[in-house]
Amino acid sequence: MQLFTKVTLSLFEGLGVTLKIFAMTLLMALPLGLVISLGSMSKFKVVKYPIKTLIWIIRGTPLMLQLIVFGLGPGLLGVRGMNMFVAVIIAFVLNYACYFAEIFRGGIESIPKGQYEAGAVLGLTKTQVFFKIILLQVIKRIIPPMGNEFLTLVKDTSLANTIMIYEITWNAKRMMNSEHILWPLFYSGVFYLVLCGIITLIFNYIEKKLDYYKG
Repeated sequence: MQLFTKVTLSLFEGLGVTLKIFAMTLLMALPLGLVISLGSMSKFKVVKYPIKTLIWIIRGTPLMLQLIVFGLGPGLLGVRGMNMFVAVIIAFVLNYACYFAEIFRGGIESIPKGQYEAGAVLGLTKTQVFFKIILLQVIKRIIPPMGNEFLTLVKDTSLANTIMIYEITWNAKRMMNSEHILWPLFYSGVFYLVLCGIITLIFNYIEKKLDYYKG
């Protein structure tokens, strides 16, 4: 019982770091993703193509590689390495912003152009049309794919241990090595299952709340 308590406390310590990575990533990646999506749809090629290239690179390479580049890259180049937690946040934010950007773009482009024209007829500016008419419909349409990305983010936080961030998985492995037992690794899976379950319930609730709109 004492060992179980010790492992549980260690995993809860790692859970705090996991939740911090999760929250900070969403806080910055969601607005950045919207900005990137608007840039990828820009009529100006000098803006559009560099952003599309960035999205292609980020989505086409493993998040683990990006973590290594930001965490260990500066040191390998002879530059004083940055704080590892900061490196994790930069890598996660950039990675998820690019994925969110594609979800936003798909949602925005799915809205009929006639709605933009109708807003213009009513005397609204393009900005007003977007935030008062289009954005609410986009949110409704992107809830399911966003929910999937949130779930993926919960699990991806375990990659932070690649550059020695002590989140749930790292703490589970530490307890395995120090106590010579295997079950903490499986026990850590319970924490991820609970987090994913909570997120699933939240998104199911949001979908039901937005179900009044059938467009």
